[in-house]
Amino acid sequence: MDRRRFLAVSGGGVAAASVLAAPAAAAADDSALLARFGGAEEAAGEPLCSFTDEGCRWTVHEDRAGLGPIRFVADDGAVVTLAKRLEPVFAGPEPAYLGLTLEQVALADADLLADRLLAHGGDPDPERVRVAAPPPASMLKSDGWGTRLPWTAFVGTRQAGDTMPVFPNGRTRTYRPEHDFPELTDDVLSPGRSEGLIGGWLPAVHKRMPRPQGGEYDLLTFADTDYYGRFYVHTWHRTRLIEGGRVMRETFGNSHARFPSRRANPGPEDFYRALLRFARSWSGELAGMARATLPDPSWTDMVAHAFAKELVVRPGGDYPKYGVVDRDYYGSEYDGFQDTFTSSLLANLEWGRFAQARAVLDQFFTEFVTPDGLVDMRGPEVPQYGLTLSLIARYAYVTGDLATLIRHRDKIRESARLLADLHDAGLALAPSSPGHGLLHGWSESDACLHPDPTLWWKPYWNNSAFAVRGWRDLAEVWPALGGSEGDVRDWRARADRLNARLVEAVRANIRRDLSPPYLGPLPGVRETFRQALSKGGRSEQGWPHRVYAELLHADVLPDDLAGLVVDCLRGHGGTTLGVVANIGRPSPRNRSILGFISYGYARALLRLDRIEEYLLFLYAHRYHDHTPGGWVAGEVAGITGSMPIFCIPAQLTIPKLVRWMLAFEDDGGLHLLRAVPRDWIGSGKPVGITSAPTRWGRADVSVQLDRARGVVTGQVALHGKPPPQATLRLRLPKGLRIAAARINGRAVRPVGETLPLAGAADGRYAVTVQVKGTAA
Repeated sequence: MDRRRFLAVSGGGVAAASVLAAPAAAAADDSALLARFGGAEEAAGEPLCSFTDEGCRWTVHEDRAGLGPIRFVADDGAVVTLAKRLEPVFAGPEPAYLGLTLEQVALADADLLADRLLAHGGDPDPERVRVAAPPPASMLKSDGWGTRLPWTAFVGTRQAGDTMPVFPNGRTRTYRPEHDFPELTDDVLSPGRSEGLIGGWLPAVHKRMPRPQGGEYDLLTFADTDYYGRFYVHTWHRTRLIEGGRVMRETFGNSHARFPSRRANPGPEDFYRALLRFARSWSGELAGMARATLPDPSWTDMVAHAFAKELVVRPGGDYPKYGVVDRDYYGSEYDGFQDTFTSSLLANLEWGRFAQARAVLDQFFTEFVTPDGLVDMRGPEVPQYGLTLSLIARYAYVTGDLATLIRHRDKIRESARLLADLHDAGLALAPSSPGHGLLHGWSESDACLHPDPTLWWKPYWNNSAFAVRGWRDLAEVWPALGGSEGDVRDWRARADRLNARLVEAVRANIRRDLSPPYLGPLPGVRETFRQALSKGGRSEQGWPHRVYAELLHADVLPDDLAGLVVDCLRGHGGTTLGVVANIGRPSPRNRSILGFISYGYARALLRLDRIEEYLLFLYAHRYHDHTPGGWVAGEVAGITGSMPIFCIPAQLTIPKLVRWMLAFEDDGGLHLLRAVPRDWIGSGKPVGITSAPTRWGRADVSVQLDRARGVVTGQVALHGKPPPQATLRLRLPKGLRIAAARINGRAVRPVGETLPLAGAADGRYAVTVQVKGTAA
């Protein structure tokens, strides 16, 4: 085995999570190897211990204050680096809610926080977004969780059928650091904690808690990737008391408390050997995915961590679970939830994780789709059938794996025909009916749980919108799957007819007496969703957030109507901090963010070129739907600092948003770097993505600004057939503008900040752009 290699799991997320072969000349010189990670002196640090793994001897180095990286240096020159990044999980000195009161923010129809964050024009300031509300999990009060256990993180492995919660003070359900450090008891120190992940993205929890008398406790927790119990998760622990930059006391643990004469605490050699093997295992799990290069590597770390969390949450890596730990949402009644499937399939396809996408698709259609096309779930959601059909087409385009789809062809056909049955039922209604020609059905799974679920068997807009999208997309690939031309003709005809009826009905139901104009979640209603829900009890306008997000995600409305829906949501109580709100009865005590589903709304912002709003959505989702540092994403997150309830579709939202800002597809073509923040280009660091899957083939793009020369250089490579249109946008810092642009040596005329990419037979474009002006 060739041990001359490097593994840097640090500040680079996806890009860094790979094993690199060292050049032969460098491999012979240890100092040259260490220099690749910031210099030999820094890399060496203070040696902690040595151990042997797989026949190779390793020495562990770390600064004693515990803030620098952990480095493993092998006798043969190999180096493994695990960086650290901590974020405070407590509110700072800035006034909450940008100077407004919580009641003002919560009860206003307008999204007052979004209005303030966007009022200056230009890109929102991510730091101002971060401090606009208390961070999630900063409030440690049990009444904020109801019956939920007050855990703030969890760890696990691919192979385990369960996870292990980690509580604010670092304890788990089997191990308590307060046995050795009584000051950690009862979360007394936890409100002042900072949290992070070892290696930037690995599912290993890092906590640091200050002591009133000075110094701090530093805790590391991760799951044992070498343990293969069916459900049980074994964990490794390191707890340090640090004073004056020195470790005053340190203990190690493995899952359980000491049992005299039979079970002792492990030594440092055991702990660090397990940590090295843990890092190596997880690096392999994420190998092969697309790689982003960004000035702030925490964004790529968030992408990588989301995929790692998915493998932790799914037993065996592929069986679906909506949540973790507590019965809600870990119960088996949620396993067939369509959103868990569609969110995962889309995210994995966008980042080239084709093996995981295939496993998720195959498992879902094998175990949770019945021969008649229904989903084996308590409340099938009509729009999600259309999204599923669309994603099947995308799977065929980007993976080329037709065999898996052909194996499930009959079930796919029945799912498409299920939508056709609902369409026929809508067509059978009287032309005077508001829902004539539209698809009636449950939009939200929970509708089935109420005493009279027919209240929500209604023609919600998203039912029809995603049917249109699903039929159209599936028709494009159906012949390649051995499907009949009759099906193709029927689905295309239905899609055209239904789309026309949908647009007609939407236009007929706009309330232009309100400002901004208002569209209800289904035809025939006059009250706004806030008015309807304020009355208490059950309303047919329940769960309107899903309706709007999925209507926009389907992308079948003309631009004027799509823009109207966006304005309607933001102006009538439908967004919080620019993210789709969890819309319910207004309360002066809270206003929530919808962590899952809402990505369809963000996608519409990007397609409509509302880039500043898209970036606000990105920042707000990161800072107010994820716990700081440990990045536990909430299904719904309030803005008061309480702990959100985790669900994996929410966790998989950031990967979609980061991918789309770098490489975005719509019916018109491929758009590169369309939503990159201006400050990222202005940093002078490379910005791009490599091997991004698209329906036309893989795409690579990279640009970099040289301020001194006033030049942006870039490279684009489109592998495969050319898209109908391809563009590259350069969102320059404020004050700079494009003076001249050349692509492959030929002058081109930009449209604003957008350059056309066309004419290269090999799909390769060398971009040189002269810029003028003074950056603000």
